[in-house]
Amino acid sequence: MDAKKETHQFKTEVQQMLNLIINSLYSNKDIFLRELISNASDAIDKVRYKAETEPGILGDDTELKIHLKPDAIKQTFEISDNGIGMTLDEVLENIGTIAKSGTAAFMEALEQAKGQETLIPELIGQFGVGFYSAFMVADKITLVTRAAGTAADQAVKWVSTGDGSYTTETVEKATRGTTITLELKKKGKDDKDFTDQWVIRNIVKQHSDFVSYPITMEVERDEPLPDEEIIKDKDGKPIGATTRKVMREETLNSMKAIWTRSSSEVKDEEYEEFYKHLSHDWNAPMERLHLKFEGTTEYHALLYIPSKAPFDLFTPERRHGIHLYSKRVFIMDDCKELMPEYFRFVKGVVDASDLNLNVSREILQQDRLVINIRKNLVKKLFDLLEKMEDEKYTQFYDEFGAVLKEGIYTDPTRKEKIAGLARYKTTKSEGKWVSLDDYVKNMAADQKEIYYITGDKLSALLNSPHLEKLKEKDFEVLLMTDPVDEWVVQSLTEYDGKPLKSAEKGDLELDAVDDSKKEAYNALFGFIKGTLEEKIKEVKPSSRLKDSVSCLSGDAWDTSAYMEKLLKASGQKTPESKRVLELNMDHPVVEKIKSLFESDRDNPALKDYSHLLFDMAVVGEGGKLDNPARFSKMVGDLMARAM
Repeated sequence: MDAKKETHQFKTEVQQMLNLIINSLYSNKDIFLRELISNASDAIDKVRYKAETEPGILGDDTELKIHLKPDAIKQTFEISDNGIGMTLDEVLENIGTIAKSGTAAFMEALEQAKGQETLIPELIGQFGVGFYSAFMVADKITLVTRAAGTAADQAVKWVSTGDGSYTTETVEKATRGTTITLELKKKGKDDKDFTDQWVIRNIVKQHSDFVSYPITMEVERDEPLPDEEIIKDKDGKPIGATTRKVMREETLNSMKAIWTRSSSEVKDEEYEEFYKHLSHDWNAPMERLHLKFEGTTEYHALLYIPSKAPFDLFTPERRHGIHLYSKRVFIMDDCKELMPEYFRFVKGVVDASDLNLNVSREILQQDRLVINIRKNLVKKLFDLLEKMEDEKYTQFYDEFGAVLKEGIYTDPTRKEKIAGLARYKTTKSEGKWVSLDDYVKNMAADQKEIYYITGDKLSALLNSPHLEKLKEKDFEVLLMTDPVDEWVVQSLTEYDGKPLKSAEKGDLELDAVDDSKKEAYNALFGFIKGTLEEKIKEVKPSSRLKDSVSCLSGDAWDTSAYMEKLLKASGQKTPESKRVLELNMDHPVVEKIKSLFESDRDNPALKDYSHLLFDMAVVGEGGKLDNPARFSKMVGDLMARAM
C-alpha cells in the first residue's frame, strides 16, 4: 500500500495551549488517563449504539473494552479501545481542534492561564481538548485508528511531539477502534511512574471505576507452580521456588453504573469523579441530584449543575449535557428532549427502563415516557434551586442566571416560577442581587409600578439621567444588563400584581407638569423639533429629569435603544426609530436657550444648541453619536466663549 505521509500545522490557539501544557508544572498529571479513558468510553458507546441498527458492524470483535499497556522498558504507555474509530477527516476535525465559536473565548482563557498552573485543568476541560492533556506526561503521541465499517488498509496514523505540527498517513490496522501510544517524558523527582501497574490501578480506581466497559491490563501475578515442577528434598518438602511470575489480563474497574446505586452507597468523591468523566470538566460540580423513580414511569437520573458556565453556553451550536441510556445501554448524548433550553447547562445521565433502543429524536419529542421524565426532572431542578442557600444561589446565578431567565419567555407555564428565581441589581442594592419578591416587599408606599432600565453596563444604568426623578422619590429601579432581559420584559408585563414599567419609555407620571410653563416653551420645542426632524418625533418637557439637561425616551411600545443595539449587533436590519427628546425646563441651559430664542430667533447658534441637546441625550444614555466630530467642535467652541 502506498501510504502518503502529510504534515499539518497546528492552529495558533492549539499550539499556544500545547506550549502551556508541555511546559506545565501542574502536579496532578495522572488525570490525563481519565481523559483518555473517557474518550475511549465515548467511542465504545457510539459503536454499541450503532450496532443496534447495524448488528454486523461489530463483526467478531464483540467484547467491548478498553485495554491499558504500560511498558517500563520502553517507557511507553498505550491505551486502546474497540470503539467507533475515526476516518482521516474525523481525525483532522476532532483531534484537538477548538470549535470556531469558542476560539476567542479560548484565547482569553489561555491568557489568564499563563503562569497559573491551577487554571490548566479548567482550560482543557472547558474547551473539549482533553486528548492533549497527555502531553503533560508524553514527549510524543502516536494515534492509530480505524473507523467501524472501513477496510483494514484505511486506518489512519497521527503523530505529534507538540512542536507545532503533526503528521497523518494511511496505514493498516487489523481491528476496529483506536490505539494511542505515549512515549513518556523522563520522570521527575516528584512524578508518578506511569508504567507501574499499581500506580495505574490506583488512578483507574480513583477516576474511572464506574466506566461501563472493562478497563483491562496485563498484570504480574505470583501463581503456584504445578507440583511436578517443584524441587523437593527427600522428605518431600520444597527446597526451591513454589510460585512463578506470570502475566494475566485483569479488569481494573467495577463497572457498576453509579446512577443505579443507592445514593447512600455512593461517596462524594465518586460522584465528583463521575461528573468529571461525563462532562470533561475538571472542576467539581456545584450541585447534584440523584433520583430514582418507580411506578408507571421507571428510571434513574443523576444530574449535576457545573460550578462554571461553559464557553459555548450562548452559541448556536451549543450542546446539551444529558446522556440518555436504556437499561445501561447508551442511546445518545446531547439529549435536548429531556431538558428545556434554559436548563441546557445541566449535565448528567438519565436511564429509562422502557425506552426503545432505536428511538429517534423525532419520536423522543412525542414519547409520553420522555415527556413525563422531562416534567419530573424540571420540577426537581426547580425544587433544588428554590432550596439553595443564598450564598450558593448567588454563585449559581452569577454563572447561569442569564440562561435561566430565557424560560420567562420560552416557558409560559413556568413563567412566574422562573421570575421568582430571577435576580437583579438595583439602584439601592449596592451591587447585590435582589429578587422580585424582595423588590415588591420594599416598594415605597406611593409606588404602584416595578421600574426597570435596560442596557449593557451597570455603571451607565446606575447613573442614567432617566432615573433622576425616580431616585428623588426614593423609588428603586431594576438594572437589567443581560441581553435576554429585553425579551423578558416583553413577556413579564407584571409580577405579583404590579406592572413592570420602563424608566425610558412612556410617561412616568411622577410629577404633574405646569401647563402654563409648558405652554411658554411650546414655540422653542417646535423650533427644536423642526431642526431635528430627521432624528426625533417629538420634543416635550421631561418628568424624568432633575439634574440633567436632556434625555431620549420612547413611547410605551417602542423598541428600546438597547434592543436596537442588540439587533444591529446580531446583523439584523432594523429601521432607525425616532424617539422623543425630553428637556428639563428647570435647567439653566434650557432656560437660557429659551431666552435666546425669544430675543433672536434667527440666531444660527440655536440650531447648534438643538443638535447639542440631542447629542448630550445620546451620550447620557451611553449611546453612539452619528457625528462625534461635530459634537466635539461645538463643545470646544462653547468652552472657548465661556473662558
